[in-house]
Amino acid sequence: MIHYKSNEEISIIRESALLVSKTLGMLSSEIKPGVAPLHLDKLAEAFIRDHNGVPGFLGMYGFPNTLCTSINEQVVHGIPTKKPLQDGDIISIDCGVVMNGFYGDHAFTFEVGEVAEDVRQLLKITHESLELGIAACKEGNRIEDIGYAVQTHAETHGYGVVRELVGHGLGKSMHEDPQVPNYGRRGRGKKIKEGLVVAIEPMINLGTHRVKHLPDGWNIVTADGKPSAHFEHDVAVVNGKPEVLSTFDFIYEAIGKPSYM
Repeated sequence: MIHYKSNEEISIIRESALLVSKTLGMLSSEIKPGVAPLHLDKLAEAFIRDHNGVPGFLGMYGFPNTLCTSINEQVVHGIPTKKPLQDGDIISIDCGVVMNGFYGDHAFTFEVGEVAEDVRQLLKITHESLELGIAACKEGNRIEDIGYAVQTHAETHGYGVVRELVGHGLGKSMHEDPQVPNYGRRGRGKKIKEGLVVAIEPMINLGTHRVKHLPDGWNIVTADGKPSAHFEHDVAVVNGKPEVLSTFDFIYEAIGKPSYM
C-alpha cells in the first residue's frame, strides 16, 4: 500500500534528506587515498547525531554501521572496513537518517584520486540516468516509466542495469511501497500521484547486470568483477511535478563538480 504524503510530511522528509546531503558533503572532503571507510563511518555517525538526527541504517535489519560503503565492484551494502582507499578507486556511499519520525536516504559515488576514463564515463551516465528517472516521476506517468528512462539511457551506452535491487517509497519507514525498479516498460506499474515520495537510485554496472551476494550476508558485487556506480535522490511529487528533496550541492561546494561534469 502506498502512503501518499501531505505537504507537511514532505517538508519533514526534506529535513531528513538534507541532513543526509550535508553528511555526504562533510564526508566528501575526507575521501582520498589512504583513508579507511570505517573512519568515514565514524565521522558520519557523529555528524548525524550532532545535528539531532539518528543514523537510519545502523541496526536496521541488523546492519552494523551508519554508512554503506561500496567500493569498485561492490554494488551496494558494503560494510565499512579499515582497509584504506586507493588511488583510482570509486566508492559509493549510501546514508540514511531519521528525524522527527521520517527517513531520508541518499547516495553518491565518489572518485578517489584519478580514476580510469571508462569508470569516469560510467559515473557520468549513471548520474544522467538518475536525472532522467527523476524527470519521469510526475503525475500521470507510471512507476515503470521511471525505470524505462534509467534503463534506456544506461543500456544505450552498453552498461548493465541491476535487476535485483530497486528504489522504493520513503516515509515513516525506510522502505515503503512502491518498489521503483531501474528497468521497465513505458506505461506499466502503478500510476504516479500527488504526494508520492520515492527514493530513485540507479545501480549501473560497467559490465553485466548480474550480481552476486557475498557470504557476509550484506555485500553485493558485480558477477564479472567490473565496477558499479550508484546515485540516489529522494523525490516528491508536488503540484504534479518531481521535486528533489535531497541535493548534491553540499558535495559540489566541498570538492567542486566531479571530473565527468
